[in-house]
Amino acid sequence: MRTRALATLVLILVVASLAAAQRGGRRGGGFGQRSYSIATADDFDGSFQFCRVVFRQASNGDGGNWSVDFPRADENLSIRISELTKTPVGFDADATPKHLLVTLREPAALSHCAFIMMTEVGSLYLDDQEAANLRDYLLKGGFLWADDFWGSRAWDLFEAQIRRVLPSGPYPIVDLPLEHPIFHAQMAVQKVPQIPSINFWGGPGGPTSERGSDSAVPHARAILDEHKRVMVFITHNTDVGDSFEREGDSRAYFLEFSVPGYALGVNVILYALTH
Repeated sequence: MRTRALATLVLILVVASLAAAQRGGRRGGGFGQRSYSIATADDFDGSFQFCRVVFRQASNGDGGNWSVDFPRADENLSIRISELTKTPVGFDADATPKHLLVTLREPAALSHCAFIMMTEVGSLYLDDQEAANLRDYLLKGGFLWADDFWGSRAWDLFEAQIRRVLPSGPYPIVDLPLEHPIFHAQMAVQKVPQIPSINFWGGPGGPTSERGSDSAVPHARAILDEHKRVMVFITHNTDVGDSFEREGDSRAYFLEFSVPGYALGVNVILYALTH
């Protein structure tokens, strides 16, 4: 059944990517083509809405800022969730997913997000209030996916910040085995994909480790609550968000990286919504 589901995913994504290419790419374009605002509690309608965290960069940070892969990754993953699952995804009148930007300084809005995502977390900076609000959100049942950071320095910087939220004693960071339910919520994910930026990859046969030997092995790690529920899902030495953002930019990139990226992304969303 899992094999048939993955084959169906490939077929649906190939057909949809061809349609996207004919339209000139997915909805949304690049960051800055439209104006965006921080969500308030009134922006939530009860449907699934992709929530991306806007955060400040640390002065010694490693990597880009919160907007990397935005907005196309947010929109494209939302569209795929609506196509591949029965999850009720919110759409505007122009058929654009109603994805949202949130900050950790607004707990009222944050509490409405069943799922939040941060990218380029090697540059993450949290003050005391933001760390406390994120801790409250996670311990009350929230889910954070931290993605797109590479190498040992970026890991150390992220770990220092997330430890301000969830201390290491009661909340160790663990490597998730591939038998974990998060890898099998709908699709059977057989390995943690290493997905590079499309520009770094350069084409078939191109490199996938953006920091050479320092980022050669991709990791899927997690912080669990006392009931063993994943609160924080961490994809290190890989850029899963780029597999969503760039799905319509290159057929070769799509086939090699977007298909496994979406298999993981759909699973993560379904796990977050059901645990």
